This record gives sequence, C-alpha cells and structure tokens, in this order.
Amino acid sequence: MSVPTIGEEYSKLMENLRYAEEHSAMIAHLHNHNDNRYMAKLWLKVSENFKDLQHQLTHLAMGRSQ
Repeated sequence: MSVPTIGEEYSKLMENLRYAEEHSAMIAHLHNHNDNRYMAKLWLKVSENFKDLQHQLTHLAMGRSQ
C-alpha cells in the first residue's frame, strides 16, 4: 500500500463534494415534485453550498486563500 499524496486526497474530496452536490440537488428536485417547495429550496441551497465549497477548496489548493 502506497502513501497517499495531497493531490490524490484532494481529487477524492472534490469527487465526493460533487456527489454531495448532485444528491442534494436531486433531493431538492424530489421535494419539489412532491409539492414541498420549502424543503426543495432548502435542499437547493445545500447543493449550492457544496458547489461554493468546491470553488473555495480549488482556490485553497492553488495557494490562493480568500
């Protein structure tokens, strides 16, 4: 078993955040389909937060913290 690198771990983290973003958006869609607009908006915000986190982590990984 090899020692993990920062790049490998970053890639795994970003992949999981993309999955979390997609799943949150799907939950929002399903709530919207079930006429629960309030929960749909909350889950959509969660999805957007995951996308923002991906953006922030990309800048952090490039050495540019905000």
